[in-house]
Amino acid sequence: MKKLRVLVVGCGNMGASHAMAYHMLEGFEICGLVSTGKSKEILNQQLGGGYQLYNSYEEALTTTKPDAVCISTYPDTHESFAVTAFEAGCHVFVEKPLADTVLGAERVVDAAKTAGKKLVVGYILRYHPSWERFIQLGQTMGKPLVMRMNLNQQSHGNMWNVHRNLMKSLSPIVDCGVHYIDVMCQMTAAKPIQVSAIGARLTDEIPVDNYNYGQLQIRFEDGSVGWYEAGWGPMISQTAFFVKDVIGPKGSVSIVAKEASKEGKSDSVASHTKTESLRVHLADIDQEGQFVKEDTWIDLQDEPDHQELCNREQQFFLRAILEDLDLTKPNLDAVNSLRIAIACDESVRTGKIVSL
Repeated sequence: MKKLRVLVVGCGNMGASHAMAYHMLEGFEICGLVSTGKSKEILNQQLGGGYQLYNSYEEALTTTKPDAVCISTYPDTHESFAVTAFEAGCHVFVEKPLADTVLGAERVVDAAKTAGKKLVVGYILRYHPSWERFIQLGQTMGKPLVMRMNLNQQSHGNMWNVHRNLMKSLSPIVDCGVHYIDVMCQMTAAKPIQVSAIGARLTDEIPVDNYNYGQLQIRFEDGSVGWYEAGWGPMISQTAFFVKDVIGPKGSVSIVAKEASKEGKSDSVASHTKTESLRVHLADIDQEGQFVKEDTWIDLQDEPDHQELCNREQQFFLRAILEDLDLTKPNLDAVNSLRIAIACDESVRTGKIVSL
C-alpha cells in the first residue's frame, strides 16, 4: 500500500504527538515539518533528524505536494490553513477547535465537500474507550441529566506561554470547552437551547478583551443541564480542578482520576485524558431508605496513554481516507460544539443569557 504523505504544520504539544503517530504508523510518511519557531528542530531530533523543515506553510505545501496536512497551530490559523490545504487537493486533520468563528468552521467543512477530501477534527476524547464508557453509562441514568465538568490548569513555564498565545484568539471556555460540550451533547442526545456564562480577567498578561477564567452553563431541550469551568494561569487553584461526572434520576457516574488529579498535574497535557477509574452509583433504596447496591468501581488502569490516543486518531484519519468514510455527522458535531462555545463566550462578554 502506498503511504500517505503528510505535512505536519505546528510542532508544539499536539503537533509533536501527531507527528510521532505518523512516524510510527505504517500507513503514513511525513514529508515535512512546519513551524515559525524552533519547535520543528526539536521535534525533528526526537524523530531521528531525517525530515525536511520549513518556516513557511505555503512554501512547504507547494514544495512537498502532500496527500494530507495535519494542522496543530493556534486556532486563529485553522480556517485559512485548512481551506488552503483543501484547495491544494489535500485531506486535512485539524486540531480542535475547527476554527475561531462559527462561519470559519462552516467554511472549512464546505471546502472539504467542494474538494471531495476528508476532514477529521481532533476531538481526542472520541477515541478514548473510557470516555466512551463514561458517556454510555451516563445515558443509563435517566433524564434529565446534570453534567458537571471542569479542567482548570495552574499553568506556568512553557504551558503559560502556550496559554497566553492561545488567548490572543480564544478564551479557555472556547478552546477547551468544545471537548466537554461535545461530550454533553453526546450524553444527552438532546438539542441545546440556552447558554449562560461568566468570566474574569485575572492577569494583565493577556489581551484586554479576553479572560483567563470562565464558567459556562447549558440548558437542553430534554431538561438536562450541564456546566463546564476552565481557568488558565499561575494563579489558578489546584483544588477540585478535575471534575467529570453526570447525575440522573437513577444515579451517577464519575471519573475518578487519582493520579491525574494529584498536586502539580493540572497543566500536564498527558494527564488531561486520563480517567483511571469510573465510579457508578445507583440511587435505588429499600423500604428503610438504605441503598440497595454499593457503588461499583470500574478499573481503567489499562487505558491508552495520550500518545496512543493520538495514534488512534491518526489511524481513524487513515481509515477515513482509504475507506471513504462519511464524516458528515462528526463534522457537523464539531461545528455545533463550537457554535455553543462561541455563544457561551458571547454570554460572558454581554452578561446576558443567549438562546440557541
